[in-house]
Amino acid sequence: MDIKELRIKAQEDIKSAQNLDELNKIFKKYLGKRGELTLILRSLKNLPDKQRKEQGRITNKIKQEIETELQNQKQRLQVSGSTGKFQESIDISAPGRKITIGHLHPLTLVRRQTEEIFQNMGFSVVEGPEIETEWYNFDALNIPKDHPARDAWDTLWLKNKLLLRTHTSPVQIRYMQKHHPPFRIIVPGRVFRHEATDASHDVQFYHLEGLMIGKDVSVANFRAIIGEFFQKFFNKDIKIRLRPGFFPFVEPGFEIDISCIVCQGKGCSVCKRTGWVETLGAGMVHPSVLKNSGIISNSMTGRWQGFAFGIGLDRLAMMKYKIDDIRLFYSSDLRFLKQF
Repeated sequence: MDIKELRIKAQEDIKSAQNLDELNKIFKKYLGKRGELTLILRSLKNLPDKQRKEQGRITNKIKQEIETELQNQKQRLQVSGSTGKFQESIDISAPGRKITIGHLHPLTLVRRQTEEIFQNMGFSVVEGPEIETEWYNFDALNIPKDHPARDAWDTLWLKNKLLLRTHTSPVQIRYMQKHHPPFRIIVPGRVFRHEATDASHDVQFYHLEGLMIGKDVSVANFRAIIGEFFQKFFNKDIKIRLRPGFFPFVEPGFEIDISCIVCQGKGCSVCKRTGWVETLGAGMVHPSVLKNSGIISNSMTGRWQGFAFGIGLDRLAMMKYKIDDIRLFYSSDLRFLKQF
C-alpha cells in the first residue's frame, strides 16, 4: 500500500473509533511492533541513501500525524465517557427534537362527542356484548325466523346459533329486562354485516342505538331531541324532516333526513340535488318489543311507551369531516389519522 494511502486509511480508522479499546487496536495496527507503518520504517534500510532519507522524512512525518490524531481522539473519547462501549455524547446546546403527539381516531372523536351531547340531555351510555343470540338480535325485536326483514341484515353466524350482532338494538332488550322505566339510554358499539366492502359499506362499522321510555313519550319528544343533537353535533342550524318508514321493532316507523350540510339545502352532488341527506331510522317502540322485554306497553295499560332510533357513527363522521370512503377509517394510514 502506498504511504499516502496508508495515512488516509489510518485517519479514517481513527475517526471511526467509538471507544478506547478500538483506538488501541488501531494503534497496534499501524504503530505497533508489527504495525503497517512500523514495517515500512524498518524496510527503509534496504533503500539507497538518497531515497532512504527522502522516504524516511515523509514516513516519520506521517507517523507523527497519526500519533497526534490518536492522542486527540483518545482525549475526545475520555471526555465523552466512551472508555468501553460507545456512549453517544449529548450536545446540550443543540435544539430539541419535537415529540410526535398521538392522534385520536376520527371515530373515537365522533363517539365521544355524540355521547357527551346525549348525556347532557339526560341519556345514559350503555354497552353490551358483540356476540349475541338469535333471540336478542332478532326474535325479541319482533323479527322472527323467516321474517322478510331478516334479509336486510346480512348476518355473520357463529356456532351454537350465536352470531355477530348486526346492530346494537339487542342491548335495549337486555337493558329493559333489568331496569324499570322511565329511562333514556344510548348504546354505541361495533356491529358486523356480511356484505361487500366499498366506499360506503364495510363488514364492520359503529352503530348508535337510542331508546327513551316514559309515560307520555311521543314522536314530538323524539323530534326535539334529535334536532337538538344534530344542531350541537354540526354546530349549526340543521333542518330535519320525518318520512314514513318500516322497521319491525317500531310502529309507526320513520326515516329522518337532515338538510345537506355541504350546500345548506340548496342542492349538490352529495344530496343528489335534493337538499336532504338520509341519516337514521326511528319510530315508536313496538308493543311486542316492550312485551318481550318484560314491560307492559301503553296500548295495553295506558302507561309505558317510547321511541327508539339507530344511526351509524361512521356515517356521522363521514358527514362531519367530509370523508368519501368508509374504508379510510380502518386503513391505519397515519397520513389520514394525523389530520384529526
